[in-house]
Amino acid sequence: MDINLPEIVAEVTAQFARYEHALVHNEVEVLDALFWNSPHTLRYGAGENLYGFEAIAAYRAGRPAQGLARSVLRTVITTYGRDFATANIEFRREGSERTGRQSQTWVRMPEGWRVVAAHVSLML
Repeated sequence: MDINLPEIVAEVTAQFARYEHALVHNEVEVLDALFWNSPHTLRYGAGENLYGFEAIAAYRAGRPAQGLARSVLRTVITTYGRDFATANIEFRREGSERTGRQSQTWVRMPEGWRVVAAHVSLML
């Protein structure tokens, strides 16, 4: 298996950057587009467990749009072959001393790269 093919890393990095921009600017339509529209998709948040695309989209639609700015402290993107990747970051929200962690599993679907599983947590 080819790990971190440069062109695949570039593709996933571009999609992750698109996700990050949409997240901090509350571009819900882009966030929804980047998650796989499936009941199999899941997202574990800092305070919620969301099973299926519909639950994730509903959460995003009802989430407050303030306090979303954050600094990414470290990013690790690893690709496995041409169709599977993980993206992991450490981040800090503006005005917070706590470090957060985010992991995403990306899969190349017929419609493009999509997040199929995600997790967000805060360090204690």
